[in-house]
Amino acid sequence: MRPEVSVPVTLDDALLRQPLQVDGIDVTGAPPEWATWLSDIGFVPGERVMLLHRAAMGGDPLVARIGLSTFALRRAEAACIQVSVPAGA
Repeated sequence: MRPEVSVPVTLDDALLRQPLQVDGIDVTGAPPEWATWLSDIGFVPGERVMLLHRAAMGGDPLVARIGLSTFALRRAEAACIQVSVPAGA
């Protein structure tokens, strides 16, 4: 039996309207200041998040709700946000 390999899922690849939680921020290949900015606006581990809308033609921008706030994010920014489905969702 082969062990399961868990591949990180990022917010840009998430299903619409699926309850998720933030697992972390990984800005590898992106401007390093994005880590601080994303944390400052609420994308911190354990916080609940939901992808609400993806624009046509490449999906840029994306609309995400975190807490009581709603943000438009570029696809590249959303790709830095690692998410998972919380237990019991």
